Amino acid sequence: MEFDFRTMAPDERYKLLVGSVVPRPIALVSTVDAAGTVNAAPFSFFNVLSADPAVVTLGISRRRNGAPKDTVRNIRETSEFVVNLVDEAIVEAMNVCAIDFPAGIDELAEAGLATTPAAAVAAPRIARSPVGFECRVLQEVQLGGADERSIILGEVLHCHIRDGLVDERGRVVTSGLKLVGRLGGSSYVRLSDPFSLPRIAFADWQARRAGD
Repeated sequence: MEFDFRTMAPDERYKLLVGSVVPRPIALVSTVDAAGTVNAAPFSFFNVLSADPAVVTLGISRRRNGAPKDTVRNIRETSEFVVNLVDEAIVEAMNVCAIDFPAGIDELAEAGLATTPAAAVAAPRIARSPVGFECRVLQEVQLGGADERSIILGEVLHCHIRDGLVDERGRVVTSGLKLVGRLGGSSYVRLSDPFSLPRIAFADWQARRAGD
């Protein structure tokens, strides 16, 4: 099957993209506005782009009424945010934070998620999240008109990882994170079936081919 994205409606492209690019990590992003009011919202258009500098990215669409989401507005006001990764223990609470609550309602309180102060930014991190990346905005790229979509590039200033999830070589014990990933629609996946596939050195590849 072939699909010409140039002629397709955005919602049609969306279904193909989110159903194909899977699983996607989930960023439960906590921010504060200039007055210190906390907001939290999940995004699965999220990933890490660079280690030096350490950069993560968020893709955030506008509200249906055309207004920017609270996360974008807060990031513009403070230039800071915290990415809290989502594990099995808080996935239900994450889903509560995705509700389009009216202004003035505290998503974190409704979800039963406590916060704790961050080390490098004003926005708090979520205490129960296994990993928190405290970020400062490097750049916002606006796509389309009227804030249709914002691509946020954030430099990670500080990282929190739950005790016991980093081994003596400084590697994260991925199986202990128990993270969930986003699929298409309302489907999610657990990281419960990992496998190992070491990279092959060129010399080893030549030796293997010579032995065929």
